[in-house]
Amino acid sequence: MQSRGPLMIEHRLIARMIALFDKALKQIDAAGKVDPVFIDTVVDFMRFYADRTHHGKEEDLLFQELRKRSLSAEDEKIMNELIEEHALGRRTTQALVDANIRYRSGDAAALSDIMANLRKLVAFYPGHIVKEDRIFFPSSRTYFTDEEDQAMLSAYWEFDRKMVHEKYNLLVKEMEKQNPSSI
Repeated sequence: MQSRGPLMIEHRLIARMIALFDKALKQIDAAGKVDPVFIDTVVDFMRFYADRTHHGKEEDLLFQELRKRSLSAEDEKIMNELIEEHALGRRTTQALVDANIRYRSGDAAALSDIMANLRKLVAFYPGHIVKEDRIFFPSSRTYFTDEEDQAMLSAYWEFDRKMVHEKYNLLVKEMEKQNPSSI
């Protein structure tokens, strides 16, 4: 398997989740309400799978290695666009968190913000995935020897192996910050 393989496999799962967001939007619109726990689940997926696990491999490993190479102007431009797109995903997810907090507090107007941010994710991710799968990943592969590509693949597996520990260490730290009597 080439190192881009796991990234492309992760894209398939992200695309499936985005399709669920699209279905949920229709249900939310019809019902005029949303389950805040559903939004919590969306946020968890976006933060820890799409962003930290998937984008983490891209930004912390692939892009860092590519920065050491002489990229073509076009490849560097696309890589910088991808980094900005990842930041857009983070901002949209944070806006979803903020809207969900307001919604839980009884702010009815927050429902439209929740829907707008879900729509933004639904509109954004398919094109982002295509840009990576069909343009950037094939082009970026040319900057690595077969041995370097396999080393990158190994680094991806190691990154994933540590991810569950990172996630739950953060969870415990956040819970420790809370007042134990409120749990």
